[in-house]
Order: sequence, then structure tokens, then C-alpha cells
Amino acid sequence: MAEVIRMPRMSDTMEEGVIAAWHKKKGDKVSNGDLLAEIETDKATMDFESPGEGTLLYIGAKEGESIDINAILVILGDKDEDVDAILKEEEKKEKSSEKDQEKESEEEDDAVEIPTGASKQAESKSEDTDKEKESEEKADTKQSAKLADVESDKGRIKASPLARRIAAEKNISISEIKGSGDDGRIVKKDVEEYLEKGGAEKAGKIELPKVVQEESYEDVSLSQMRKTIAKRLAESKFNAPHFYLTIEVKMDRAMEARKKLNEVAPLKISFNDIIVKATAHALKKHPQVNSSWLGDKIRINHHVNIGVAVAVDEGLLVPVLRYTDAKSLSHIAQETRNLAEKAKNKKLQPEEMQGNTFTISNLGMFDIDEFTAIINPPDACILAVGKIKEVPVLKDGELASENIMKITLSCDHRLVDGATGAKFLQTLKAYLEEPLAMLV
Repeated sequence: MAEVIRMPRMSDTMEEGVIAAWHKKKGDKVSNGDLLAEIETDKATMDFESPGEGTLLYIGAKEGESIDINAILVILGDKDEDVDAILKEEEKKEKSSEKDQEKESEEEDDAVEIPTGASKQAESKSEDTDKEKESEEKADTKQSAKLADVESDKGRIKASPLARRIAAEKNISISEIKGSGDDGRIVKKDVEEYLEKGGAEKAGKIELPKVVQEESYEDVSLSQMRKTIAKRLAESKFNAPHFYLTIEVKMDRAMEARKKLNEVAPLKISFNDIIVKATAHALKKHPQVNSSWLGDKIRINHHVNIGVAVAVDEGLLVPVLRYTDAKSLSHIAQETRNLAEKAKNKKLQPEEMQGNTFTISNLGMFDIDEFTAIINPPDACILAVGKIKEVPVLKDGELASENIMKITLSCDHRLVDGATGAKFLQTLKAYLEEPLAMLV
């Protein structure tokens, strides 16, 4: 005979449940205690185990759908049983129950004051009704327990869902706990008592070692260099409205060109040297990016003086390569090395750190993919250069690889608009992706 299983109330505030996952499908054989589904309540996602056995004839909701309390969840029975007839019969029962409830409600609404002589009789009926309700509540509790339990004669242990969940969280075996409920059923109280009596040690509790230390620190006086850096960058960040543009550059051609150049160059050419040279050419085509904010006017520079950020122990110095666009790659390479060496030895002269019209900061050698830099006044922009990284790409439907470098332009919006900055980056990208274009 078919068994109709309805959605149980799995928490005290539950009104409906959502089917998180089905572990059986229509037509499967189901045994008592088999995991049927995972049901998401208003408090947790809980396992729902079969309280009966048979063939799964009907599923009341799909995964992800909600189903009300007491609605038909599944029907188990013989595979030849008429499911439609069962559903119609259950529908009749529900309608009949609804009519009875409506009738009871109407009788309550029509109730009149009970005469004194009949009060004892009414009280007696009320007591009987309370007893019936209490009996129904107990029956519901036993039914819920039945849904949560697994028959012990099949080698499993009876335990409430809450007890099983606590035991799982504490990493203890439910079989080690003695139940105090009906028929030896394990409840929450049993698990808590087990833990209090030393079961926590078996639960895999880790005793953390006590760490004994004391707070300590060191105050370091600001050097004059650090004070100047802090003042200039704070003024730049808070006075100049920064915005940022990032673009990816394919560096395969630049890598090939560098390899060939280094075969004949008197000094080893670095990627940074190529980037400086390409930037100088791009600035000549976009003079608005090569400008300065002077408070009451904008100065558009026709010469290109690129500052190259150099990290030193006490902070950051920016020596300037004057007239960069007119210098060869070997010239740029040699001068950059000379200035960087002076910066690290604190021998840079003030005039060697003045007159910049644009600045480049490169952190690619530190394995940085991309970053944003603060504009070096009075420049309109600063270029932040990341590392060259090999990435997989599809070419003509086949998997290949490319060497990609990300560059980010920080712009002072008082001088440079988004479109102006974007066009400059496109020109710079074109020069880096085809270095021979710089010779034209």
C-alpha cells in the first residue's frame, strides 16, 4: 500500500522548505533510513531520511522549489500503483479537512454566553479538547522523531536531527553516546552531557599553546627626504583629482626587438629603456599629457623630460632624463644607470631631479602585475608599469601563449580628460607592440 509522506516541520518557525537537493529520483527503490533529500529551512539545510520503504512514485517539488509544511513531499509504494488516484484521494481529504475547520470556526463565531448551570459541562469539554490537542502534539512530535530516526534493527542508531548535527560539529561518533529518549533515542541533552563528562577530548579538541610575548616598537625619526616625499605626495593626491586608465600591451615583438638590439648594443638594453623611449615618442604626439598645472594657467611642454622613479632605502627619488625623445636607446640606458647609481649613493644633485614633464614608475621587476601611482607634481600624468606575464590565448582556434604587460596611467583631471589619456595609451601601446614604428 502506498505511503504518503508530507513535508515535516523541521524547525519551530518553519513555514515552508526549499528542496536543496534530491538524492533519489522517481522510480528508485527506497529503503527505510535512506537519504531522500536535503531540505533548506529558515535556519539550516537538513538531511531528510525516508521513514518508509518502497518505490519512489511521486516527488512534490523540484530542486530549488519551495514546498509548504504538510504538503505532499513524496509518495512511496509499489511501482504499479496509480499515483493520480492517490493524489485525488489526498486532495479530497484535504478539502474535507478544510470544510471541518471552517465549520468549527463558524460554530465558534456563533457561540453565545454559556449559562451558569452549563459552565461545568463547557469546562469539561474544554479540558477534553485540550487533551486532544496535547495528544495530537505528541503524535506530531513522535512523527518528527520517526522522520529523523533510523531503525536500530538495521544497524543504525536513533537520534534527533539536532543531536546528530551537534555530534557532527564536535567530530564525535553518535554511537558512543547513550540515549535517554524513547527507545534509547539520543537527544540534544545526551550529547551535551557526553561533552561535559570528557567527551570533548574524543571530539578532537585541540589544546592551543599559550603564547607569551610583550608588545614592542621602535620610533624612527623622519629624514628630511621622507618629510619632503610625504609633503609632495600628500599635496598631489589631495589637490590633484586623480583618475586611472589601464591597458594591456602585447610585448612579444618588444621582446624580440630587445634580443636583437642587445646583440649589437654597446650596453644592455632593458625593457624599461624601451618603455621610456616609446613613452617619449607618444608624448610628442599627445602634448596635452606632457603638460603642467601652474595654478592660474596650464603649461603645455614642447620638450620631453621624463622622470624615472628609483627606490632607495629612505624612500623614492625621481632623477630626470632631459630631452628623452632625442636620445637613442643606448643613451637612455647609460644615463638611467648613471642616475640610478647616484640616487642610491645619495649623490644626485638638485638640478638632476628637476624639470620633469612626465614620470614613469616600474614595479615589474618586483613581480607586480599592475598598480596605480600618485602623480609627481607638476606633471599631468604618471605611468605605472607592471611585469610581463605569459598568458594563454586562442589564435585561429588553437591554444597559444602571449606575453602581456599592464600599464596604468594616473591622470590629473584638471589637465587631462579620459579620452585624451586613452588616446595617449593607444599610441604608446602601438609603439611597444611594434617597436620599429618608432623609427618612422
